[in-house]
Amino acid sequence: MIKTPIYLDYCATTPCDPQVVQKMLPYFTDYFGNAASRDHIYGWQAKDAVEQAREQIARLIGASSNQIVFTSGATESINLALKGVAEAKGMRGKHIITTKAEHKAVLDTCRYLEQKGVAVSYLEVDNDGQIGLDALEKAIRRETVCIAIMWANNETGIINPVKKIGEIARKYNLYFMCDATQAIGKIPIDVDECHIDLMAFSAHKLYGPKGVGALFVRGREPKVDLWQQQHGGNHERGKRSGTLNTPGIVGFGEAANICYEKMSAEGERLQKWRNQLEKNIIADIRGAHINGRGERLPHVTNIFFPEIEGEQLLLAISRHLALSRGSACSGLVQQPSHVLLAMGLSALEAQQSLRISIGRFTEEKDIEVSFGILSDTLRKLWLTKQTSISY
Repeated sequence: MIKTPIYLDYCATTPCDPQVVQKMLPYFTDYFGNAASRDHIYGWQAKDAVEQAREQIARLIGASSNQIVFTSGATESINLALKGVAEAKGMRGKHIITTKAEHKAVLDTCRYLEQKGVAVSYLEVDNDGQIGLDALEKAIRRETVCIAIMWANNETGIINPVKKIGEIARKYNLYFMCDATQAIGKIPIDVDECHIDLMAFSAHKLYGPKGVGALFVRGREPKVDLWQQQHGGNHERGKRSGTLNTPGIVGFGEAANICYEKMSAEGERLQKWRNQLEKNIIADIRGAHINGRGERLPHVTNIFFPEIEGEQLLLAISRHLALSRGSACSGLVQQPSHVLLAMGLSALEAQQSLRISIGRFTEEKDIEVSFGILSDTLRKLWLTKQTSISY
């Protein structure tokens, strides 16, 4: 028997893996110490657990553990990275390059920095959500200090040419800040190979707990000059003050460890099922198509459904399927996706598009049942619409 509603919104958040939960539990009770307490065994136990998790997370991205800074999540990591670099460089007159398809955590932070005197260039993307590397290079100025471009888009799954972007950043001696929130644990990541200087990500996107994230900060060649944004104790080697969430960090480390071991096989399985679902929908629903057909994450699809608004379809299937119109971080007021608008879709087309994302606990039967529900519901909605028009 299939549990409903079937969860198809793994890009918004992932369920905590049971192994992760089991790993965390003792750190709420038996090993409850503060990792910054240096004078007794409770603090030492917590610090040892934090450092082990730091090593596990670093291994997943090809970094060294002393380059991992723990935060409350990717949004804080992005704020720390962009504001920290801008302040270190002397904000006024400096310049950052990003894209119109970035997550709101990047776009809103850039708008804040513009108010403080930082100039920001927002690159266009094509119909597949990709930037032009020539346009990126042309946007670089003498005052440019940082390129901020995500690894993979949170609404379409489109993967950016991260290594080539990193090469351009190195060529012009710029920092490259990458939001890898959706990519980490799903596809291989190597911060050295891709010349990344700052990288933000969250535990809850890779089957870990909510409320904990990390920022990779390159320590040499180049050493990133980053001003802390949160003061009060000089934790995390002076980059982010505050008592560490030890249970959450332990869970983050275990989640990273599981992804390191399972990522390849998991990705192959999910891509096969994602592709089958897309094939069935496009064959069955006239006019349906995929938004963004470039290289994508294996578990994500963004599909345009003709004639029916996404909100109407979501309400009709809400008892059976859990999916979304896009980012879970766009606020309470529903507006057309800025990502899809940047890709050239009209406001109506963006509103007629839905994101489906599957994950570790999705089963093959879920894919079959979900397609059947979508197909049947769309036919009923179209029939209702035609009947109302005839009247």
